[in-house]
Amino acid sequence: MESRTIFDKIWDKHVVQTVPNGPDVLYIDRHFIHEVTSPQAFAGLKQRGASVFRPGNTLATADHNVPTIDQHLTIHEELSRVQVEKLKSNCQENGIQLYGLNNPYNGIVHVIGPELGITQPGMTIVCGDSHTSTHGALGNIAFGIGTSEVEMVLASQCLMQSKPKRMRINVEGELRKGVTSKDIILYIISKISTGGGTGYFVEYAGSAIRSLSMEARMTICNMSIEMGARGGLIAPDEVTFEYIKGREFAPSGEMWEKKVEYWRTLPSDPDALFDKELHFDASDIDPMITYGTNPGMGTGVTGRIPTAEEVDAASRKSFMKSLQYMGFSPGEEMSGKKVDYVFVGSCTNGRIEDLRSFASFVKGKKKADDVTVWIVPGSKQVERQAEEEGLRQILENAGFEMRQPGCSACLAMNEDKIPEGMYAVSTSNRNFEGRQGPGARTMLASPLTAAATALNGRITDPRTFL
Repeated sequence: MESRTIFDKIWDKHVVQTVPNGPDVLYIDRHFIHEVTSPQAFAGLKQRGASVFRPGNTLATADHNVPTIDQHLTIHEELSRVQVEKLKSNCQENGIQLYGLNNPYNGIVHVIGPELGITQPGMTIVCGDSHTSTHGALGNIAFGIGTSEVEMVLASQCLMQSKPKRMRINVEGELRKGVTSKDIILYIISKISTGGGTGYFVEYAGSAIRSLSMEARMTICNMSIEMGARGGLIAPDEVTFEYIKGREFAPSGEMWEKKVEYWRTLPSDPDALFDKELHFDASDIDPMITYGTNPGMGTGVTGRIPTAEEVDAASRKSFMKSLQYMGFSPGEEMSGKKVDYVFVGSCTNGRIEDLRSFASFVKGKKKADDVTVWIVPGSKQVERQAEEEGLRQILENAGFEMRQPGCSACLAMNEDKIPEGMYAVSTSNRNFEGRQGPGARTMLASPLTAAATALNGRITDPRTFL
């Protein structure tokens, strides 16, 4: 039998039908929805007189538009309030499970799936949200879809998709002190660019990847989209099984044994061929920071912005435009730059591990007076764990405030916006113009770099504290 990649194994198992010279009809195991991309899909169904085919395979949560303070009160922003209420009525009408505001399972869609044990290896998972690739960290095919496709999945539990090419990115060796999974992915994107993964589904492999915790793996898969890839995944192993075991909706007993037996067959065969393969050395990676307006414009935190001559001619115009927006100059050093805001959270870095690493870093220290810091847990469960573990107390003692769960300042769809012209170091995934608020200037970094920066009020190498 021909050798296959993990991607091929999962994809082939889910093909319902192949259209000659066209796409595959793919069965979807798990469909996540939220308040932003689902209302039009439900409206489309209603217009056609169609119903939700398998309501039990869809799970809803409110995350993008929700405020992160006073969640017990009516949502103040009108559009946000209407969208959250519409999600509620659509789920009630169609028998879909909703984890709304204040529900103990509420949270960012890509945080709650894995933490509840709903996300499992070998699945196909979709959501009307580009960062659905986060779930791929558990060894499945997960990708974002558009609103018309959300409607298609609601109506048929299937999707028409052309099979992407396969890429493997190998990261070998040991990470140095102060370097995290966020730095790995920012480093990779800085090397291959925001278009380097276009047309591919990426498998991450190598000893540095295998050494990561599940939550760290999720950060890497989350940002596959920022290199243009359709999604990213990591082969399941003992770390994966240990993470899933005992979670709320994870299989148990005999079913658990059967599932693990199947999951062990998923990793790519040793001689499986990829359309493209890349190799990186973990020891080359420093704590990273972005300086421009796309996630590929990154450098080591002690590094400098390239000069115009160091940028290829085709990109020079957009490079200069980007620096103009950021108020930076070619060749400048990033370290020591003044920062106004720090945001810790999002589906990239809003998990309990991220809050733990930030809290342990700032423990016994004090936040800089002139920086505003928002620490936003990715879910109610993360919030509860942070309380139980005393993290909130550590943060408050250091002058920080922990807010309530939500997407928050990742995308300025709620009240958490960075003011115009202000600089923010953010643990989220995108630094486009206006992403965190009109005129906001965003620099992406890891929770450790964010913590060091929050203490100094300036961009700081976390290794100076370690």
